[in-house]
Amino acid sequence: MAAISNKPVSTEPPASVHARRRWTLVMWIGIAAVFYWSTFGTELSLHRLLLGLGESWRYLFGSPDRPGSGFFPPDFSRLPVYLDQMLLTVKMAIWGTGAAVVMAIPLSFLAASNTSPHPVIYQITRRILDLMRGLNEFVLALIFVAAVGLGPFPGIIALAVHTAGILAKLFAEGIEGVDHGQLEAVRAAGSTRFQIFTHGVWPQIVPHVISMSLYRFESNVRAATVLGLVGAGGIGFYITEAIRGFDNRAACAILIVILASVFLVDFLGAKIRERLT
Repeated sequence: MAAISNKPVSTEPPASVHARRRWTLVMWIGIAAVFYWSTFGTELSLHRLLLGLGESWRYLFGSPDRPGSGFFPPDFSRLPVYLDQMLLTVKMAIWGTGAAVVMAIPLSFLAASNTSPHPVIYQITRRILDLMRGLNEFVLALIFVAAVGLGPFPGIIALAVHTAGILAKLFAEGIEGVDHGQLEAVRAAGSTRFQIFTHGVWPQIVPHVISMSLYRFESNVRAATVLGLVGAGGIGFYITEAIRGFDNRAACAILIVILASVFLVDFLGAKIRERLT
């Protein structure tokens, strides 16, 4: 019969637990320090915010000494024009997203560490994607308006370039997370790199590609609404003109059209993702 040890059981946590707690404490202290550092120069002020809420209320709902100065009731007298321009904005988002997906798929193949043909190509592609993502759609729209002129076309190009940089990175991360056993099986059959992608990688990432593409389309509808500010077409031009002309009630009607359209696109996008993924 085995002897029973009378040695007391230690209730002290192991050293690894203490180390994890120390690192957690250091992490939270570091986060707090970063936020404290970020307050300098940003002019954060709760007092100014509270004072500004009253001004915002008067701006939105009008002031007694300025009749008709508010946003309400909205002026829908030009509703057919606003709906037509909102439809144009959605068309811009469709083409911008579609072109972005076409560009992003081959770029993602080159930007994934497990499918890129060479480390140098991998690094170069990653830096190109950084550049495409780093330039905002608004900035790109300014560049392409100067290049090809006013209208929705430069807006489509701006959306396509920026979205391609985002989607290619997301697709590449999906490629890097695929089942390597399936890839090895395709390689063992003597497949080329293209066949490895089409038969080993693509079937695994299709749900990811569909989900991310639909999400970016929803985002591009929202982004396209402001590209008209720089002459890149869509409903943004009309809301800019309304605000500049102090026609707040027309601006309110345009904002309602934009919000209703965005809600509808988001709802339909969620339903499509449920069906396809």
